[in-house]
Amino acid sequence: MSSTLPTPRGPLSETVIETLARSPGTVGRLPRAERDPYGEDLQLALYVCYELHYRGFDGVAAEWEWEPGLLAARAELERAFLVRLRSDTRGGDDVSAATEKLLVEPVDGEGVSHYLRDQGELWQVREFVIHRSIYHLKEADPHAFVIPRLQGRAKTALVAVEYDEFGGGRAERMHSRLFADLMDALGLDSTYGAYLDVVPARMLATVNLMSMFGLHRALRAAMVGHFAAAEITTAPSARRMDQALRRLGVEAVFYSEHIEADAVHEQVLRRDVIGDLLHREPHLARDVVFGVQATELLEERLGEHLLASWRAGHGSLLAGDAGSPLATPARG
Repeated sequence: MSSTLPTPRGPLSETVIETLARSPGTVGRLPRAERDPYGEDLQLALYVCYELHYRGFDGVAAEWEWEPGLLAARAELERAFLVRLRSDTRGGDDVSAATEKLLVEPVDGEGVSHYLRDQGELWQVREFVIHRSIYHLKEADPHAFVIPRLQGRAKTALVAVEYDEFGGGRAERMHSRLFADLMDALGLDSTYGAYLDVVPARMLATVNLMSMFGLHRALRAAMVGHFAAAEITTAPSARRMDQALRRLGVEAVFYSEHIEADAVHEQVLRRDVIGDLLHREPHLARDVVFGVQATELLEERLGEHLLASWRAGHGSLLAGDAGSPLATPARG
């Protein structure tokens, strides 16, 4: 099931969205407006372009996916995003240091999952799940793009992790399905793309990062670094989220499923995927580190936004809190 085109957030996204509403043809030049690589306008425009490689949008012709003019426009947006990411990360080629840093859980952690476990209210959990729905309802799909770009043990090990992500061959156990079940348990709309209009750029950027890495062979090692970073940090945060849900009386298995699974996945990714990739192509170490650091950067930016909003007593979505009519579309 595809979703409807979102509401534009500026001249860039307006140009892209209005273009896609037409029959495939020429694409006009993107506006030379001020472009914040992390801003609402550019991130939404990029997200819309990438979505054509997933389920697309209602009423948008499938031929737009590979239309040369649109790809050229997307490349312009990608360059701005990529340059900013590289400038905002430390860089380096010490993969072990980059990944091992993520394995250390601070005693006095103050992240989003800590907050929700200890003091989060139900409306804040619902908001968090709305944010993450843009990611988890397509969970594992972006990483599948990198499979044909790998070889040998790195490929087979990554496929093994993906097999688990896709439910081990059981549709009802797919992690995206389990997340939809969680949304249903919270009284949210689990329709794919239902909350695109209310999720801010800081969340869109985390998904755009995966799409950009996955769709470019030149960034294959960055995608592997991203995948490893995501799996390393998921198990402990999933445990805290599971505790938060239990405290609030919400029954769902999405986070409990990730506690054990991702603890195994992170070892497979570090040892078999990254290890074999760098054995074959040692020059890609810098890209692996970049993928780890870029993931950490964008997740930290998102977490800062969520916590600042909640501590100030207001919602973190573009439309306000998760109880608003816009933030919670009617189901049915």
